[in-house]
Amino acid sequence: MVEHLQRYGVISSKKVAEVMETIDRALFVPDGTPAYVDSPMAIGYNATISAPHMHATCLQLLEENLQPGMHALDVGSGTGYLTACFAIMVGPQGRAVGVEHIPELVASSVKNIEKSAAAPLLKEGSLSVHAGDGREGWPEHAPYDAIHVGAAAAEIPRPLLDQLKPGGRMVIPVGNIFQDLKVVDKNLDGSISIRSETSVRYVPLTSREAQLRGY
Repeated sequence: MVEHLQRYGVISSKKVAEVMETIDRALFVPDGTPAYVDSPMAIGYNATISAPHMHATCLQLLEENLQPGMHALDVGSGTGYLTACFAIMVGPQGRAVGVEHIPELVASSVKNIEKSAAAPLLKEGSLSVHAGDGREGWPEHAPYDAIHVGAAAAEIPRPLLDQLKPGGRMVIPVGNIFQDLKVVDKNLDGSISIRSETSVRYVPLTSREAQLRGY
């Protein structure tokens, strides 16, 4: 899977390739689904796990903000795959936090992580997954060097901007029908720069009730 993404130019970073080889996607997809196919997959509760090329893209966009010792927040952490990748990158001195509003997905993501190479980081506490409304972020471990949002927002939630560290970067899909993956940089003076990276299609960033209803 990683070689395929490298061949097609999706992965150019050696570090991202290593992390995606370290965290086995097969541990994070539902039983019986082809783990290494480059497409998103349903994980129940009207949620999905992103396609490998999107995970690779987001990891590369955030790579400089996922250095050892840094703090990373994964909003809509789902199966826990990307949160585990973040944890490997920031290491035991860093902090990787996943927030997911479906409690059943939180519980299963912890089980997935426990089977993965990120298990020691979960045990030692530098990696954690919490049930909560990700639109509010997770203030306890803020500010964050890196924030990833795995669902599309109509607009960028203010709490996430507030919890982004000066010098930090957030990657978030924005839009309703037509969505763009936005790269949001908080400059050292606190000002915000936003650019569009690519067109994407994510499930909406919404309340738990709306998601379970089918939006």
